[in-house]
Amino acid sequence: MDDKQKSIFEEGQVLLFDKPVYWTSFDLVNKVRIIIRSTFGIKKIKVGHAGTLDPLASGLMIVCTGKATRKIDDFRDLDKEYVATIHLGETTPSFDLETETDNRYPTDHITEEMVKDVLAGFLGEQKQFPPMYSAKLISGKRAYEFARKGIEKKLDPVSVFFREIELLSFEIPEIKVRLLCSKGTYIRSFARDFGTALKSGGYLSSLERTAIGVYHVRKAYSLDKFQEYIEQMNPHAVLRR
Repeated sequence: MDDKQKSIFEEGQVLLFDKPVYWTSFDLVNKVRIIIRSTFGIKKIKVGHAGTLDPLASGLMIVCTGKATRKIDDFRDLDKEYVATIHLGETTPSFDLETETDNRYPTDHITEEMVKDVLAGFLGEQKQFPPMYSAKLISGKRAYEFARKGIEKKLDPVSVFFREIELLSFEIPEIKVRLLCSKGTYIRSFARDFGTALKSGGYLSSLERTAIGVYHVRKAYSLDKFQEYIEQMNPHAVLRR
């Protein structure tokens, strides 16, 4: 084994990954840690991510290893780009597919021109209420812990900024949009607010994070591709799959 190959992850690497749907951010980080440790015989190595993605979302995550974990906060402050599919005419308590539909609303009045006008109204700074089904802290506990027990808690609004919003497709009851926004933006809350602004309802039916700052998902590893890359560095390693 080449010591230089072994040490690059300990010295620090910034890796781009395309997180699959249903995986938590912790699942991805833990798998990357296992692959590196198993391949190079490293007993302990720091691995962290620069911003979570919900299990129901896919797309770009920045994963830092070794000394590069010191850069994590720098990446967290960068703007994020998403491609979101919003289902109109219905709402859910979680603002996405984690929970069942709780209300239905008309959509016959919604036109493509209306959608474009309403989207334009979201550009710039907005006050946004985080979803109760989120990891936001309330009295030292995650908001979703209260939500899943049916306990209502008030979350304070936060300021977010939408730099670009583009309508990609219009096929009622679903529309697809590209959003470039500031850190801390909840796309689920945007879906809820957007549906309300259309005098209807809406929830997030799918989400992909396509970019973080200048980093794009097109250049990200899948876990399979990362395993292949690691095997090429150390062809004699046996990975624990």
